[in-house]
Amino acid sequence: MLTALLAPRKSRTAKALVEEIGASEVSEEGVEDADEEFDWEIDQSPYEEVSERAVDLQCHYGFGNLRSGVFQRLQDELSDVIDLKDPDSTPTAERRQKRLAAELAKFDADHYLADFFEEEAVEQVLKYKPWWTDLYSNMTASAGENQEQEKHGAPVFFSEDEKYQLRKFINKFYLLDQSARRQVYYSLTDILLAYCYEMRVTEGEKNVESAWNIRKLSSTLCWFETWTDIHEILVSFGRRVLCYPLYRHFKLVLKACRDTVKILQLGKSAVLKCLLDIHKIFQENDPAYILNDLYISDYCVWIQKAKSRKLAALAEALKKESLTKAELGLELEELEQAALLVQEEEAVLAAAGSISRQQAACSSDSDASDSEESDSTSTSSSGSQDSESDLDECQENQPTTGDSLQHPLLEGGSALLSDESGLCRGLGLLMLENSQEKSPAPSHAPLIEELGEQLRTTVQVSQLESSGAATPSSAQDRDNQQTPAH
Repeated sequence: MLTALLAPRKSRTAKALVEEIGASEVSEEGVEDADEEFDWEIDQSPYEEVSERAVDLQCHYGFGNLRSGVFQRLQDELSDVIDLKDPDSTPTAERRQKRLAAELAKFDADHYLADFFEEEAVEQVLKYKPWWTDLYSNMTASAGENQEQEKHGAPVFFSEDEKYQLRKFINKFYLLDQSARRQVYYSLTDILLAYCYEMRVTEGEKNVESAWNIRKLSSTLCWFETWTDIHEILVSFGRRVLCYPLYRHFKLVLKACRDTVKILQLGKSAVLKCLLDIHKIFQENDPAYILNDLYISDYCVWIQKAKSRKLAALAEALKKESLTKAELGLELEELEQAALLVQEEEAVLAAAGSISRQQAACSSDSDASDSEESDSTSTSSSGSQDSESDLDECQENQPTTGDSLQHPLLEGGSALLSDESGLCRGLGLLMLENSQEKSPAPSHAPLIEELGEQLRTTVQVSQLESSGAATPSSAQDRDNQQTPAH
């Protein structure tokens, strides 16, 4: 605790204007001996009506609510640091009302549900182990062997930069009454919750948004809120986690609470290390350095003289507190149930759609097979119809037997067969066979037999005449045979 070892700043006047009586005789651990049994419950005090003018004069903020009138000179940088528009004239009750209204307006149900259902990134963040995890495990493992270590916390080592920060602070004492001390411890819890969330979501690698995350998640830094018990600190932190940062998941709220308990149980050295880290983050951010002047610098000096036993008692009180989603006042459980119902309906509709698509595919396949069968059937039927039509056409084109008997070729068949006896004989037999096969009616049989008799007579006559010379009558018949009949 380097700052506590520094000599106090000497007064420039001949006589000290304010002197702490017995300061040299008070030990480092004995500053708060008069208040050893610290009650973390709500302070029960009778209500006193205060005039509006008096309320306006009592708008304090900062470490232990010891500051006022600061932002009257910093109106240009005010909006970049805090959400409270006029802290110097806004009383405590009005601050809380405005904060709750701003959180309700900022809450985004779609963002929350997106992180609720797609929590792969959140699970990855929850697996991260910050620097205090191993230190807490070692302390709890050796707690049974060394009770003194459990009482005063585990040893924490500081880097050279952190030691340089400690040497730059001014060693001073803080005269705080019981109400102010209570507010100091409560506000410290709120700040540590925001810091634990930031360290986990960035996995220890701070970025340009780290200062914004810490001050936005802490109602103490962002709204100059004052507290009456630990539970309302948890409710405020949970609401702001689900309204402002990138990862808005209830598991992160509970994880930050457990991390804060571990830091408080490690003792004031671990708390001081966290405060130095916050101080460095705010110092590197242009508008956030005002919060160092209002809160963090004083905390870094005050915590070096605080008692680890008090911090352990605060850790136990925080550990006993429980937080549910219903207590946040954002209707989270209703949103989750509605989203789950919608998801189930979508799953049912998707399953029904897949079944209908399968049925449609099966019906299309059956229709295709039916169409193929119908096409083949129609093709065969059309082929049979075509064949039947061709057969009918051939039958229509085929002359009847009665007409064939009157054909001119048959009238002059004797002359033709006399010249080409062999060919005509074959032709006559073929015509006879065809006429016999294609004749549908048996009534044509006598005509065919008569035609056959005529052909045989003609063939015989032609064979007899072929042995002798051609007569003029036969030549004349040949000419008549070649002449077509009309």
